[in-house]
Amino acid sequence: MKIFKKPVRVSNLTRRSLKGIIHLLALGYLVGLFYAGVTDNLGPDPVDTLLNETGIWAIHLLLITLMLSPLAKMLPSPEPIKFRRMLGIYSFVYALSHFVTYILFELQLDMGLIATELVKRPYIVVGLTALVLLFVLTVTSFQKIRRSMGKRWQHLHNSIYLIVPLALLHFSWSQKTLWQEPIWYWLFAFVLLFNRIKGLVTTARKKHARNKNRKHAVQA
Repeated sequence: MKIFKKPVRVSNLTRRSLKGIIHLLALGYLVGLFYAGVTDNLGPDPVDTLLNETGIWAIHLLLITLMLSPLAKMLPSPEPIKFRRMLGIYSFVYALSHFVTYILFELQLDMGLIATELVKRPYIVVGLTALVLLFVLTVTSFQKIRRSMGKRWQHLHNSIYLIVPLALLHFSWSQKTLWQEPIWYWLFAFVLLFNRIKGLVTTARKKHARNKNRKHAVQA
């Protein structure tokens, strides 16, 4: 379904202004959070507030990033895609801030305690796996690397469909429930990912069928 008959275009000035606003909001909120924590203005448990806010906004930004492709098709317009890389990087920045807050402030760089927590709380390993994958996607998001990787770049960046459930599993597990708040994130992610995963599976099956037919032709 398309909202407009003709493709929606915006000027370079408008695009730059929107990106500037996003930079201001994303960085401003993150800096403001840590400043409030350092100045003891985040309530009775500032570390817990920092963990919750950075973690939940990493998920928000990840889901917003996934919304951009469907939005581009609905408008139709190529403009939303031009914001995808920036929002994806901010998702990583917030996820990294979440991890650093936990290691630096919650565990205070106690290596023995860190090792114990990794064994005792498997959801930390799940979250760390999502963070590492996000890091890889962030590092390879630059145009020069994208061109050098060729088709492998798209295959790598399809791991976003693994990162989302890993992030949501980490969130749900840490909350010790799938219901209440987590279930809404799972439902929203399911709506966003269903058609894309279905498309990937269909493409993979067609490719497998072509390779199989080619193999039979060679043998014949």
